[in-house]
Amino acid sequence: MVICFFLFVTLGFFLLSLAFSFMQELHSFYAKKSDFAHGPSSYPFLGCLISFYKNRRSLLDWYTDLLSESPSQTIVVRRLGARRTVVTANPANVEYMLKTNFNNFPKGKPFTEILGDLLGCGIFNVDGELWSTQRKLASHEFSTKSLREFVVKTLQEEVENRLLPLLQEAMESEKVLDLQDVLRRFAFDTICKVSLGHDPCCLDLSKPVPPLVQAFDSASEISAMRGMAPMFVVWKIKRALNIGSEKKLKEAIKLVQDCVLEIIQNKKRALEAETKSHDDAEDLLSRLFSAGHDEEVVRDMVISFIMAGRDTTSSAMSWLFWLLSKHQNVENMIVKEVESMLCDGENQLNFEVLKEMNCVKACLCESMRLYPPVAWDSKHALNDDVLPDGTFVEKGDRVTYFPYGMGRMEELWGKDRFEFKPDRWFQESDAENGLLKSVSPFKFPVFQAGPRVCLGKEMAFIQMKYVVASILRRFEIRPVCQEQPVFVPLLTAHMAGGLNVLVRRRAS
Repeated sequence: MVICFFLFVTLGFFLLSLAFSFMQELHSFYAKKSDFAHGPSSYPFLGCLISFYKNRRSLLDWYTDLLSESPSQTIVVRRLGARRTVVTANPANVEYMLKTNFNNFPKGKPFTEILGDLLGCGIFNVDGELWSTQRKLASHEFSTKSLREFVVKTLQEEVENRLLPLLQEAMESEKVLDLQDVLRRFAFDTICKVSLGHDPCCLDLSKPVPPLVQAFDSASEISAMRGMAPMFVVWKIKRALNIGSEKKLKEAIKLVQDCVLEIIQNKKRALEAETKSHDDAEDLLSRLFSAGHDEEVVRDMVISFIMAGRDTTSSAMSWLFWLLSKHQNVENMIVKEVESMLCDGENQLNFEVLKEMNCVKACLCESMRLYPPVAWDSKHALNDDVLPDGTFVEKGDRVTYFPYGMGRMEELWGKDRFEFKPDRWFQESDAENGLLKSVSPFKFPVFQAGPRVCLGKEMAFIQMKYVVASILRRFEIRPVCQEQPVFVPLLTAHMAGGLNVLVRRRAS
């Protein structure tokens, strides 16, 4: 059967090569016919496959350039074996998709199929009633004061007992540390404690990476490559035949689901032996069980929470530490803010103190503007529609909004859009500890917006502020390599090769 598959692929490419000269002759006519739809060069049948292949190593910047050249900051992409895709960096279009006509732009089957094996029926991969039910439940739990206090308590324990001692040891031994890896381990420990009530002890670098973490990494990467594949039919055939990357994905997902299910079952037994009420429960898993949900639904929800809470915050913080190393005046401004807020004898970064750290938040927003943890997100049209900029959307089309490109649009952020300038987030420029601007989430959709806006947004900022403030109060973080890191946009973005740094003691 495998031999037949490869014979089929070989024959297909042979026929395509014979037809290529014919395609070239038709290209000029096709291009004229498509002038109204800005986008990459396309050929009949092949679509933009050739352009896509040529730019496969710089897709984000390629799309950004195309969007910058479009008068409406919207382009239309046609790919072989895939539905027509509309890509936009226009805030009016984003608002229309995510809020105004929300019901016509669900994630859709093509998207949920890509992540369905990994996320199952979790909140980030479903639409309709199933999404609405989980959203209401999760919204209630995330809004409770007790969960917020549990998050801060978890951060205090993890930072004081593990993260800071690890950095202290690296400083004393003058050891090069991959800060991105450290922050990912930290985030995994934290999100597992908050969502599962389980401590995977990832920040103990003397121990091997837990199998659950390795499986999550593998499953996330392969699932992301599905979405970026030039032809979706290839991964679907590999999945049907259980070969190559799809075989690895199946094995990784089984390990993730088995590990999470084991934790869930142990937690369930422990809860049955206790007499705590729902209000006394601390971690999300205990709260979900107390609300009466079965194991499989809880498993998928927890996997979604871990996926969302782990790599997003670690990515944002990694890029911020790199940017601060290039803008030490901004770094000093953060330290000054932190010290001024703890100068009255208060030595703990509690929730109220963290909420008021506007300088740290402005720096995080500016970092995520340039390097968003999620570079793009897609929906699929239920019915024919027209976006506010006049772009026609056909039923079944994929519609993608593009935070990476939006952060680089001159129309949105001005001529200095490529510069790291936290001042742009204040109501008055050069205002230390000033009031932050109210920026439209449709202009800055790194946490989505509308009905699907990220429920963990506030907690994400609290976690990132806590870590950034705690580290910069005590240490200076200096990258070993001065070259620009490579931005890799998988399910969540990361730096290729990590962020190797030296840790120094901060002078008083």
